[in-house]
Amino acid sequence: MSKGRLEAFSDGVIAIIITIMVLELRPPEGTAVGDLFPVVPAFSIYALSFALLGIYWANHHHLLQAARTVDGLALWANLHLLFWLSLVPFGTAWVGDSGFASVPVAIYGAVLLLAAIAYYGLVRALIRVPGQTDAIAIAVGRDTKGKVSPLLYALAIPVALLAPWLAMAIYLFVAVMWIVPDRRMERVQRG
Repeated sequence: MSKGRLEAFSDGVIAIIITIMVLELRPPEGTAVGDLFPVVPAFSIYALSFALLGIYWANHHHLLQAARTVDGLALWANLHLLFWLSLVPFGTAWVGDSGFASVPVAIYGAVLLLAAIAYYGLVRALIRVPGQTDAIAIAVGRDTKGKVSPLLYALAIPVALLAPWLAMAIYLFVAVMWIVPDRRMERVQRG
C-alpha cells in the first residue's frame, strides 16, 4: 500500500470520528441564553476532543509527508492508532454527559494515553521501514513531547479519581503543548 493511500484512509477515519462526536452534541432544551449553561460541559469536552483529534490529524499528516514508504507493520501500527482515536467520541460523550465525573474522566484519560502510545508506536514503526529515509528519525529527535505526553496522561488517570477537574487541566495542558507549532518535520522536509 502506498503512503498516500494510508494517509487518505486515516484522514477519512479521523473525519468520521469528528463527525460522530459532533452528532453527539445536543442543543439546549430552551431558547434563552441561560439554557446554554447545561450544555457547557458537553461542549467543553467536545472542544478539547476536537483539538486533540486535530493535533493527531496534523501530526499524522506531517509524519507521513516525511515518510518515503510504509510496510505491513506501519499499516497495523496506524490501525492501532485509529482504533484508540475511534474511542474518543465515546469518552467525550461520557465525560460530557456525566458533568466531568471521576470515572468517565479517568477512562477518557486512558483512551488518550493509549492513543499517545499508539502514535509513538506508529512513529517507531515508520522509522524502521526498510528503505525509509532518516528524515523521520532526524525530525523526531529525542521526541520530548512524544514521551512526556503519555506520562502526563498516566499521571492524570489516578488524579481524575480524586480531582477530575485537575485531570482535565492536565489533558488541556497536553493539548496546548502540542498546539504550539512543532516545525521539526517541516524543517527536515525542506532540507
